[in-house]
Amino acid sequence: MKLQRKSMLRASALGALVVSGALVLTACGSDDNTKTTDGATKPSAAAAGDIKCDDAKGKLLASGSSAQKNAVELWVKNYMAACPGVEVNYKSSSSGEGIVAFNQGTVGFAGSDSALKPEQVEESKKICTGGQGINLPMVGGPVALGFNVAGVDKLNLDAATVANIFNDKIKKWDDEAIKKLNPGVTLPSTAIQAFHRSDDSGTTENVTKYLKAAAPDAWPHEAAKKWAAPGGQAASGSAGVAAQVKQVDGSIGYFELSFASSQGIKTVDLNTGAAAPVKATGENASKAIAAAKIAGTGSDLALKLDYTTKAEGAYPLVLVTYEVVCDKGNKAETLPTVKSFLNYAASDAGQKVLLENGYAPIPAEINAKVREAISKLG
Repeated sequence: MKLQRKSMLRASALGALVVSGALVLTACGSDDNTKTTDGATKPSAAAAGDIKCDDAKGKLLASGSSAQKNAVELWVKNYMAACPGVEVNYKSSSSGEGIVAFNQGTVGFAGSDSALKPEQVEESKKICTGGQGINLPMVGGPVALGFNVAGVDKLNLDAATVANIFNDKIKKWDDEAIKKLNPGVTLPSTAIQAFHRSDDSGTTENVTKYLKAAAPDAWPHEAAKKWAAPGGQAASGSAGVAAQVKQVDGSIGYFELSFASSQGIKTVDLNTGAAAPVKATGENASKAIAAAKIAGTGSDLALKLDYTTKAEGAYPLVLVTYEVVCDKGNKAETLPTVKSFLNYAASDAGQKVLLENGYAPIPAEINAKVREAISKLG
């Protein structure tokens, strides 16, 4: 099947404007008391009161992870309404592209679904004068396995079955392995259409980390940003994969829960070995993220996630999106805006926005360290 090109409609929280693939939201005029120009509701006075603009000014460019696209749209909308004269432009592309842009010095921060690798940290030292790139966990959430199978409203899968579907070993929806996990469900003989990301993606890396950890015998490939399994079909970005699953009968794909929620796509419950299969929800993802350990040192807060948890109600297929910034050596003209915007994102109000929109807040203990690291950015 021919994939749609980049002109496809992209999932968008609250209808934020997308211009030339980049998020560009402008501050609202004082004569509009309830709505922004795109029809979305303005933040409440209480929400705006939680945002400290400080010395923020001008334009801040950022790019990277499409996984956090919907969250960043909401943050930017609230932030810019509270800070007139400031423009935050987040280009939703991929984690790989975001890190490249960061290490080229063209953005104030990058969004990435995986922590910087040692060679990327070393490269960042050329841009971060006297410092280096660090990882600040800012957005958590479940990676949903969205499916579209006519007549099937509920679907349970385990890691091995997911691996065999995406590894082109299970080809029909009425395969015995799927039927065994879904007693009483009438499954059609429809061919499985598995969609994965075409671009280098932190979401892909997290999915493959989960499959490698939870089903090593069924998933022989290394965890990586680039999709390695045979078969299946590719689409660009989380929005592209979600759009294909929405349209194609017999399809399954992976993307952040907010994309499934915004388009009414049904999601798989994961059989983890707990008493009952676990739904992909922000609350269930938080239970898994809470068990994460800080693997970074100093101001670097890279996390090590446990993809094999069997804790009751813990959804193990999760990701954490990092905002990648210089600990020292940020550009003087954008540093105040970077700190102001990230302070809002890490605030109680900013994290509450996540839970309300299908993401998972960063656990309080870790988030306290994030706020401290932001305060020390120079």
